[in-house]
Parts: sequence; C-alpha cells; structure tokens
Amino acid sequence: MFQRILVAVDPSPARHSAVRLTGELARLAGAEVRVLHVIASAAALATVVPLEDDAEAKALLDEAVAALHGQGVKVDGALASGLTTQVATTIAEAAEEFGADLIVLSPHQRGTLEALFNPRVSDAVAHASSAAVLLAPKDPAQD
Repeated sequence: MFQRILVAVDPSPARHSAVRLTGELARLAGAEVRVLHVIASAAALATVVPLEDDAEAKALLDEAVAALHGQGVKVDGALASGLTTQVATTIAEAAEEFGADLIVLSPHQRGTLEALFNPRVSDAVAHASSAAVLLAPKDPAQD
C-alpha cells in the first residue's frame, strides 16, 4: 500500500475532496502526507504576473494541513512557485523529492478544445512522474 502521499491543492473548491480522500487513504495505510501548493504566476510579454499572493497561498496550505492533521494523519506542507506552464513539473519534482508513491490531485472539468490548447495538469503530472496518480472525484455537494 502507499506509504508517502503527496496531495497537490489549488484554490478551487475541488481541493476539499482531494484532501478528504488523501486523509482516508493515509489513515488506512498509515502513510505520511505532504500537502503541496504551487503559487502560480502567468507570463505576459515581458512581465510575470502572480495569480495569488503569498498570504492567500499560505492560508490555503495551512487549511489543508489542518484538515489532515484533524483526521489523525502525519502531515506537513510545502509551498512552491512556478509559471502556470511549470505547475505539473513542479508537482512531479516535489513528489520525487518527498519520495511519494502516490500523488493525489483534484481534476478540473474542461472541454476537449480547451484541453487541446492547455493540457490538464493531472495529465502532465501523470506523464512526468513515476508515482501513481489518483484523481479525487468531485464532491456532489460542490455542484
């Protein structure tokens, strides 16, 4: 079973189901968890624009760590920074550094055309990592 789980969270409401599922898996397996949040920036011409500030990112990370800790899981958290085009690579590298054997992500529902021009982070992580990747199902209460 999985011993080291990395869960990547973002500002979307889907993060709650990813954190909840990670906690359930970690408790069953006695696994350690690292919560990762990538503070994304976008590049426009010669300017890099942050998409969130450090305080928002820290609050998001702290919320996820507290939720897992509240489930009785051994957990720590980490922040990373990168351009939106580097998020998947950043997640894969963090999983490798942590020694994760499972990466949990929350999928984002997008159309086929949008995915063609902007590949899903979850797809890119699966291709960039040697760890198993699990997409947490959307919580029906989030509709």
